[in-house]
Amino acid sequence: MTLQPKFALSVLLLCLAASAAGQAQNWPTKPIRMLVGFPPGGPTDVVARIVSEKVAQQTGQQVVVDNRPGAAGNIAVEILTRAAGDGHTLLYSSNAIAVSPGLYSKLPYDPLKDITPVTEIGAGCLIFMVHPSLPIKSVAEFIAYAKARPGQMNFASSGTGTSTHLAPVMFSQRVGITTQHIPYKGTAPSLIDMIAGRVQFMMGAVLTAVPHVRDGRLRALGVTGKKRIASLPDLRTLDEGDLPGFVVTTWQGLFAPANVPPAVLTKVNAEFVKAIKSPDLRPKIEQQDMDPTAPGHVEFNAMYRAELARWTKVSRDAGLKAD
Repeated sequence: MTLQPKFALSVLLLCLAASAAGQAQNWPTKPIRMLVGFPPGGPTDVVARIVSEKVAQQTGQQVVVDNRPGAAGNIAVEILTRAAGDGHTLLYSSNAIAVSPGLYSKLPYDPLKDITPVTEIGAGCLIFMVHPSLPIKSVAEFIAYAKARPGQMNFASSGTGTSTHLAPVMFSQRVGITTQHIPYKGTAPSLIDMIAGRVQFMMGAVLTAVPHVRDGRLRALGVTGKKRIASLPDLRTLDEGDLPGFVVTTWQGLFAPANVPPAVLTKVNAEFVKAIKSPDLRPKIEQQDMDPTAPGHVEFNAMYRAELARWTKVSRDAGLKAD
């Protein structure tokens, strides 16, 4: 008996739907590869390993962290876009995934079409610091000092296309100063030169910068988040101080390939949300000066797109290019 075309198509669609549902129900069926676009030991890598360990405990499958640093995380993103959409290759990224695309005229992937946001792990902020040799103890003093020395103030970043690069650019745009960007290959080398006085200021990761602020090797002027940080509770936000409305949050999130089936996406999201909200993992994330968040994938997708649009505008307004 020959099936009618419409009936045959319906049968095919039902079989595909059943297959996707089966994949979601059984996920994960093998070890999960967790791509991280930054070097081992950095702020993103540290939390990625904490989260991976918890998910491995929950699922009974190993989560293998695969560090692929370079190009502000874009190398890891490109690898993700070539992976199978079965939920067994994922990307753990900082918000560089939304910050860097605006700097590149050509990317090997489409940031809107080729990746699927899964969930945000947590959100933090940056800490605005100067070298203690400078006669600056407030944001207002910094602005006055920089305006008197146009083009002479250098700032360090952990790499072109990261929030530590674009946040100072946005700050400079906002207050009307001219500054020079000095990119480094990671957080550690940028801090080394900052402490040595080779650069004058930076907006760096809280986790790695706070110890140097506490011992006096760096001077903190404020934080970029919506609220103060627990590790330095007396340090004001820029928003409540000299720059109302200036807020830059640094977040870390999970992404999948674009072709991941909706049912698998929902299962992956649910497993990671469960991990983030677990009583034993939440405090570990909070110890990294991040607030655990764990939104649904629809909400996170909207947030990612808004961040992408925001930072693309900052790059274009400043005429920045990474290639």
